[in-house]
Amino acid sequence: MDLYDVVELTEDLPDEELQVGAVGTIVHVFQRPRLAYEVEFTDDGGRTVASVALTPEKIRLAARH
Repeated sequence: MDLYDVVELTEDLPDEELQVGAVGTIVHVFQRPRLAYEVEFTDDGGRTVASVALTPEKIRLAARH
């Protein structure tokens, strides 16, 4: 996965009020101490509702429509 890829959650994040399938955009890639992605989730108006660092197993590329 790369910067600005659109991804979706593979597990719920109750602390962030996000559920499996929530769609976000990778806004930063961390290489150390281990690979992780900062993913920004927005509402329908484009306002950020959460920005979370996630490990690769918690997200997958979103299906293209």
